Amino acid sequence: MNKYLASLLLILLSGCSTVVPVTVKFPDAPDEMKVKCPSLKTMDGSKLSEISKTITQNYTTYYECAVRNDAWIEWYETQKKIYEKLKK
Repeated sequence: MNKYLASLLLILLSGCSTVVPVTVKFPDAPDEMKVKCPSLKTMDGSKLSEISKTITQNYTTYYECAVRNDAWIEWYETQKKIYEKLKK
């Protein structure tokens, strides 16, 4: 009985080891983060109030998207550098 238990234990422990080196690469960016910024609005009328409203909306849309994307790209690149340093 002891012999079978030792054999079973040896089989279970050897199943966890591998002779092939495991290489893991840093994961690619998820598709949700690769979403492009929304299109900017076009002019709806020729009134100065309409023009200034459209300009304001476009600036807001652009800068919100730019800040979000730049911050995410910076975070991703920093995490990738940390991962590659740990891997060495």
